Amino acid sequence: MSHDGVGPRAVMRSVAFLTAGALAVPLLSGCGSADEAGKPLARQDIAPVGRAQVAEGGTLRWAVDTVPETFNTFQSDADATTTRVAQAVLPSMYRLDATGRPQRDSDYLESAKVVDTEPKQVVLYKLNQQAVWSDGREIGAADFAAQWRALSGKDSAYWTARNAGYERIEKIERGDNDLEVRVTFKRTYADWRSLFSPLYPKDVMGTPDAFNDGARRKLKVTAGPFVVKKVDRKNDQVRLTRNTRWWGRPAKLSEIVLTAVPRDERASALAAGKIDLAEIDPAAAQRVDGAANGTAGPLAGPGSGRTAAKALRSWALAHGSDEDTAEDEVEARTELRKQVAKWEEQQKALRDFEVRRSLEPAYTQLALNGADGLLADERVRRAVARALDRKELAKVVLKPLGLPAEPVGSHLALAGQDAYADNSGALGGQDTAEAQALLADAGWVPGGPVEKQEKAEKAAGSEGKKAGGKKSDSDDDSADGDGTYVVGEDDKGWTARRSDDGRQLAQDGKQFKQVHGGAPGAYAPKGTAAPAAAPAKALAKDGKALSLRFVLPSGPGSEPLAAVAARITRMLAKVGIGTDITKVSDESYFKDHIASGQYDLALYSWPGSAFPATDARPIYAKPVPAADGSLNVEQNYTRVGTDQVDQLFEQAVSTLDEGEKRSLIRKADSRIWAAAGSIPLYQRPQLTAVRKSVVNAGAFGFQTPVYEDMGFLKKGAKKGAKASASPSGK
Repeated sequence: MSHDGVGPRAVMRSVAFLTAGALAVPLLSGCGSADEAGKPLARQDIAPVGRAQVAEGGTLRWAVDTVPETFNTFQSDADATTTRVAQAVLPSMYRLDATGRPQRDSDYLESAKVVDTEPKQVVLYKLNQQAVWSDGREIGAADFAAQWRALSGKDSAYWTARNAGYERIEKIERGDNDLEVRVTFKRTYADWRSLFSPLYPKDVMGTPDAFNDGARRKLKVTAGPFVVKKVDRKNDQVRLTRNTRWWGRPAKLSEIVLTAVPRDERASALAAGKIDLAEIDPAAAQRVDGAANGTAGPLAGPGSGRTAAKALRSWALAHGSDEDTAEDEVEARTELRKQVAKWEEQQKALRDFEVRRSLEPAYTQLALNGADGLLADERVRRAVARALDRKELAKVVLKPLGLPAEPVGSHLALAGQDAYADNSGALGGQDTAEAQALLADAGWVPGGPVEKQEKAEKAAGSEGKKAGGKKSDSDDDSADGDGTYVVGEDDKGWTARRSDDGRQLAQDGKQFKQVHGGAPGAYAPKGTAAPAAAPAKALAKDGKALSLRFVLPSGPGSEPLAAVAARITRMLAKVGIGTDITKVSDESYFKDHIASGQYDLALYSWPGSAFPATDARPIYAKPVPAADGSLNVEQNYTRVGTDQVDQLFEQAVSTLDEGEKRSLIRKADSRIWAAAGSIPLYQRPQLTAVRKSVVNAGAFGFQTPVYEDMGFLKKGAKKGAKASASPSGK
């Protein structure tokens, strides 16, 4: 996962990318009609064409992050490549469409519906009569039952990482014939469509030994348009070839080769002709765009038309060489000339590629650790949130890439998904005076005495490096990778109240709720005076300055996070909150700091889900003490949760009424906003460099890739032909 939102996607899979009358939950802005879901902010970008326009055969060389340690998606070390392989070679009863909503895959499933609710919920699956495993055996009830037993959580011999939903199943039986599967639930389960996607054969799920080890290094039996032909760990490749027993529309490609390529080496690998498709970071995207425009990429501004040699000369001038000697310096350095030649050769090769852009189904958030320390006070957390201009932060990352720079309004869904609604009004928008009032109410005052203390150990441990006093590029308003800094607008629509001496007073929530749907409790008590102006010094309380530990990753691709963190730091400084930034290695960032709670502020991502009542619940569940005295946080790494949110999740997952479930999820999201444990910022960019002749592949957005339609454009054919229908939902 790229660092524009280092995120625990694999961790989400390992548990990855969630009574109305009994709760005093007001009707907030996110509890209305389905229309609030809107449309995805960006469409997928895959150069769609009809299958008739796709050539027969060919090998698609696809860059991935890893050759996976396991091909079992239900194990803790499964990763994004594990999922990629499973999508191509295994059945899924439901797949996501372009709006991030589950659709029946007719290649496997003729129908699926709830046939009984009393005394218990029963779902009847009717399988496609042509659906068979690659060994010729029919897909049937035995496979469903084996997967349920393995994932039910009853047998600890199975080393499972997640069992959400499977623990609610009571039994699985054969229906009236071999093509019918009856699943009876012990408790009503709204997200039953999330189950059996992917579905493994009973050969993998049937015994603990087979589950634990049988599918780690290979997949002998599959049932998709492709099969796993070879896993070459020496050369970091997984080779997928056409499945000769595939009953659906035959794959256009002869094979897909997944090759592990580090992200900072992908531009060079593309130029060398080693790969045809790769997710890339913004710097590599600029290189590919620059090649198409005849520019020098990052060495020259977009559209400048300068050659690499001229760009290097300008670089020499900018870094201290005088006008008379700069040209001689460049020409005299043999190594530099070689680099120029190599660069220009690569740029020429990159003209065969283009960048396909969309938004990934994941969002980057600012996490606030509320377990202890300064952020245990919800007033301080809310002050941090009210200090942020989220629209400006979205622009920092997305505007330079030509993507919609809209902040995310929900923790539990993304724009276009059924459960989405902008519930941020439950907390309130950017308001400096309101943030200062919250801090004042919490006892933090500007210019207070600060006791001298011994310098504490670095918040991020021995591997951490403090961001030094020297101003970096990301600290400059005009830097941050775009050079087009635009300030977002403050929230308007209500009139500020002021004290006798002219200072703005904190609102009690009523004014903001009328306009934005804010929830009571997200504001300082009515009448609390905010400081007259942004303090020149950090706020202090009980002899301690208000300074928060901000932990960031330092590896390749982390530049967008650094730019966002720099903006956040300045926004917090305006209300008197100091930050102590520590950068740590990628390897330790999540495990040693986020998961262990060694931070105050951090930036990481969560994936979106079509089933938030199931998948998002462990992320926002209230932490509970374990038997050994430790705190069981599941995936709630901010350690902020409430009983009300837990109850809303349980109600949402236990109703079969889609409208009621949507309303409950939106209410839960409003409560999560009000608790201010995490602040969604922006949907992550999805940048994919693709050989121009490759079609039906690229930046997929929400939609599950249709592997059998990918391929190379026929000679003489043109892009833009209407894409054939996906097999999902036929």
